[in-house]
Amino acid sequence: MVDHDSPISLHGGENLAKAVVSQGEGHWSVPEGTILASATRRIVAFVIDVIIVTTILMIATQSMIRNAWNLTLWISPEFHYALAFALVLLASHWLYWRVTGVVFSRSLGQRMFGLAVVCDDGSGVTGEMWDSRSLRKLVYLLPIVNLYFGAYETARISQRHTHQTNLDLEIGTIVAHADSLPPASRRHIK
Repeated sequence: MVDHDSPISLHGGENLAKAVVSQGEGHWSVPEGTILASATRRIVAFVIDVIIVTTILMIATQSMIRNAWNLTLWISPEFHYALAFALVLLASHWLYWRVTGVVFSRSLGQRMFGLAVVCDDGSGVTGEMWDSRSLRKLVYLLPIVNLYFGAYETARISQRHTHQTNLDLEIGTIVAHADSLPPASRRHIK
């Protein structure tokens, strides 16, 4: 048996699944035991976040924020009102995701589901990464466009072993169950 190579080789003390993933993808830096978030949990958390921000805006603007979706206002000579409300809506969501990300390392919807956003090596996400992540999530709020991107990114989550969207992949983040992260990776999560 000494002169035969084993069909299974493990390097660096990894388990078999991590060894296969690291050979296929080039690396796997997610901390041991991390449970990655499913597409369903991520979508429901996103919907809750949108409901939270929209409800606050409805109360603050006495329901005037609805004009952001008013198609007759968009095609009228007074379309600038609809544009202003749409910009307020987008800016509010960006600010919400940015602030909750920096403060809690997740949005309130993600917090309700016990999810956390961390770098793919388990470290905390920086403010610049939250800026980029929050800005790029705004595409999911644009009517019609959101259907395409939502379906595409949901497919990416389902197809990738890391459950990452293209946004996650480019920024270098993962969405995981907060309790499954090692204590060192959890300390910044509130």
